Amino acid sequence: MPAYTGINHMAMVTGDIEATIRFWRDLLGMRMVAGIGQKDFQIYFFEAGADMIGFFHWPGAKPIPEKDHGFPAKGPVAFDHVSIGVQRRDELWDLKDRLDAAGFWVSEVMDLGFIESLYSFDPNGIAIEFSWPKPGIDLHRSPALVGGRPASAALEGPEPQSGHWPEPAEPTKPQDRVTYPGEGGDLADPASNIWKNE
Repeated sequence: MPAYTGINHMAMVTGDIEATIRFWRDLLGMRMVAGIGQKDFQIYFFEAGADMIGFFHWPGAKPIPEKDHGFPAKGPVAFDHVSIGVQRRDELWDLKDRLDAAGFWVSEVMDLGFIESLYSFDPNGIAIEFSWPKPGIDLHRSPALVGGRPASAALEGPEPQSGHWPEPAEPTKPQDRVTYPGEGGDLADPASNIWKNE
């Protein structure tokens, strides 16, 4: 099995990249660490600890209707909300004050047992949560399953279970492991970096 290092990035969509940059970089204080600003292709990445949140700018995209965090929805749906960790408990109240002052709806701070969280929405209608991990509770070290009706697959335990999917018949040979160029190659070229060349 692969050794995962976290979420490299989540890719979202915005029709208003200016408002999105102002919210994520300037209001929330997330550093913009990469951007591709071409005529027909724009994406910008914001640093959230070791992970990133990216936004494709698709002119004509409209904000999604705000849906309460964690409440069931019907019809086509794949995403509920993104939770971003904070280091200190006080940062939840700092964020609450900043969001409130900027005119965004923001919840009270909620105690969820293993985390304390604050909820809001970005200008695109994306449901966001900010979470502070409570001391002494580490679900990575000590996974937990509670409730009276868990999914049967969940009852098998926290570790990956074998035998549910076919194994590859033949792994890709090293000489056949070819990568192909995509958008973003210029990000590795210091001479193309607009910020460094100003």
